[in-house]
Amino acid sequence: NKASLGIRFLNSILDLMALMVINIILAFIAGFLYEVTGAGVFDFYLNGGKLWDLVIGNIVFFVYYLLMEYYTGGRTIGKYITGTGAIGVDGSRLDFNKALYRSLSRLVPFDGLSFFGTNGWHDSWSDTRVVNLKNYENAKKLEIDLDSIGTKESF
Repeated sequence: NKASLGIRFLNSILDLMALMVINIILAFIAGFLYEVTGAGVFDFYLNGGKLWDLVIGNIVFFVYYLLMEYYTGGRTIGKYITGTGAIGVDGSRLDFNKALYRSLSRLVPFDGLSFFGTNGWHDSWSDTRVVNLKNYENAKKLEIDLDSIGTKESF
């Protein structure tokens, strides 16, 4: 039930598009607050230079994945669209630690290239996998149904 490499790539593209929209909204808010308050911190958000863009970009990236995956049980906007989700290797729902490890691991340069192996680093290091949720739930239900064969029902 693991999501294919193509679906994982599509998730990444969709999430990057969502992050671009979030960054546009944050830039608009910073520009508005600068015009209203004149506080230099808001101007710096917009004009801090390449290093600042890298820092703030990574912060927004990290917070997006952490909050989305933790509060939605392993899903992001891309995963919602493709019907996939991240779960623990034991089938458990993502807890805060797993979401945190996944999000931190994504900050490692070339994490995206790690998917040319068996599992990506942010999956391996956090003991998680991305699955097709519909197929996974059906397989789980089938396993439960098979385990119940031969057990006596009580009335």
